Amino acid sequence: MIGFLRGTVLDAFRPGHILLDVQGVGYDVTIANAAGAEVGVELALFIHTSVRPDAIVLFGFQSAKERAIFEMLIETPGVGPSTALGAVRSMPVAKLEAAIRAGDQKLIATIPGIGPKTASRMILELRGKLPDSDVAVSTGTTRETVIEGLVSLGFARKEVVKSMANLELPDEDGEALKVALAKMASS
Repeated sequence: MIGFLRGTVLDAFRPGHILLDVQGVGYDVTIANAAGAEVGVELALFIHTSVRPDAIVLFGFQSAKERAIFEMLIETPGVGPSTALGAVRSMPVAKLEAAIRAGDQKLIATIPGIGPKTASRMILELRGKLPDSDVAVSTGTTRETVIEGLVSLGFARKEVVKSMANLELPDEDGEALKVALAKMASS
């Protein structure tokens, strides 16, 4: 199964879909978040591979945590990939996790395609399966961790990726973030 892809966006031919060139092979990926998914931009995506009788579908996520939540959601009876993708697209993962932990059926039912019954089923199925909120989920290499950190601080993903293209980073995440912040401040 394909679990991770890094490449250049060749085309954003349909809303929510990109064609990602990975060393000469074009992958059609359904993406959860279109931020930064512009033609010519390099993207690193965590992939969920769905094999159906009629197709192999790749779902791309900007973090391992997004992919993990998506995978938990599709294991819930009555929640398919389209609904799970809609949940990840419409609500930040931290907010969705908090709603599930709190049993906030009304908030979860605001997600397109999820009604009160499915919301209560999600809470019942997932409440005990969610990782502890204070446990960090690894998001890959130091470079990807730094990119995610800068984006979470409010920098535009496209600008971060462009700024870090030829930047040498230390191996330690904290030091790498300091170097990257200095580079962003000087740009």
